[in-house]
Amino acid sequence: MFRNNYDNDASTWSPQGRIFQVEYASEAVKQGSAVVGLKSKEHVVLVAVKRSPNELASYQKKIVRIDDHMGIAMAGLTSDARVLSNYLRSEAMRSKMIYGRALPVGRAVNAIGDKAQTNTQEYGRRPYGVGLLVIGQDDTGPHLYEFSPSGIVSEYYAYSIGARSQSARTNLERNFEKFEDMSLQELVVHGLRALRDTLQQGKQLDTLNTSIGFVGKDTKMTILDGENTQAYLDLLDEGEAMETE
Repeated sequence: MFRNNYDNDASTWSPQGRIFQVEYASEAVKQGSAVVGLKSKEHVVLVAVKRSPNELASYQKKIVRIDDHMGIAMAGLTSDARVLSNYLRSEAMRSKMIYGRALPVGRAVNAIGDKAQTNTQEYGRRPYGVGLLVIGQDDTGPHLYEFSPSGIVSEYYAYSIGARSQSARTNLERNFEKFEDMSLQELVVHGLRALRDTLQQGKQLDTLNTSIGFVGKDTKMTILDGENTQAYLDLLDEGEAMETE
């Protein structure tokens, strides 16, 4: 991993015009378990695979509520995600107290993008080793954003980050044109179908390792874990059974 003394800090460029510390942080995102996000014209959904460090530990939280209209899912270092989520919560609270309105989703994502970019420019700091998918509903409709350790933020119709996320992205790219008119239930099931493509051979989605989050025009940010995910997992199995027949 050592690259000719050009990777000692985030403020040093290599002769090829690369910042290796940022690339290393992006690799940390690829080590995290997968997260999938997708949106229709009325709702936006997150689905994620949770990991357990060992058999004696509980599963780590993957989806976090920021406000009634916004939530995030993480892939990478959970501790870095906690710092960013606390910052977003503070900004959301500040917007309500000062301006009397919910924080616009685009402004929230740009705020953490600026915060992350500062860490790639100042000596003695390191990039955040986490990627986020941010979902939210504001006056302009539902939104899905991706945040990367470089500070770049992009809006998507559907996207996936984390380990083996390319498999999920391939599924989403084939079907994203159908998402616009899907119901919330159909959107969640399709997200789970894409998420399943990221699993290792022999692994299955179940109530222990699956987390679902969604928000919409008339729906506050809702997170489902444990037995609350069973109804959607059953719909996923039913859909597969029908396709098999």
